[in-house]
Amino acid sequence: MKEFESFIRDIHDFPKPGVLFKDISPLLANPKAMHDCTNALYDLIGDERIDKVIGIESRGFFFATLLANKFDAGFIPVRKSGKLPYKTVAESYELEYGNGILEIHEDAIQKGDRVVIHDDVLATGGTARAVCNLVEKLGGEIVQCNFLIELVFLNGKEKIQEFPYAALFKY
Repeated sequence: MKEFESFIRDIHDFPKPGVLFKDISPLLANPKAMHDCTNALYDLIGDERIDKVIGIESRGFFFATLLANKFDAGFIPVRKSGKLPYKTVAESYELEYGNGILEIHEDAIQKGDRVVIHDDVLATGGTARAVCNLVEKLGGEIVQCNFLIELVFLNGKEKIQEFPYAALFKY
């Protein structure tokens, strides 16, 4: 995984003072690195039947759509409140620098759908937990919470410990 780390840059004090932001823009700008990273994320999931891949707004959308394509599965966006056009189910969440509400379309997950949840970073786990709650409310089965990066020192995995999870990079 070291070959991908050179494409992740640190941005100090973004989005607010004291936060070290892991910017994946250079990774996304390099076609080979993005392709190889998609394959590595896919390999973390293994030989599973996947019906839906959720991408969490907004950086989670990039690799979630690519993973959905590899699994021949549907892609489901989970967005901040008020951004989805159809009827939604909502869940509050906390993260390292604020609070918010996430929403999913009420018909996005069918009972028994096997779901991968993908986001770029697992930090405090609040966002991931909220999305797990949404999937469970709709009757989906979480196969894996899948991340590009885990910020281990923030202990986010504790909030999703009952679900399988994996991350390519751990800081």
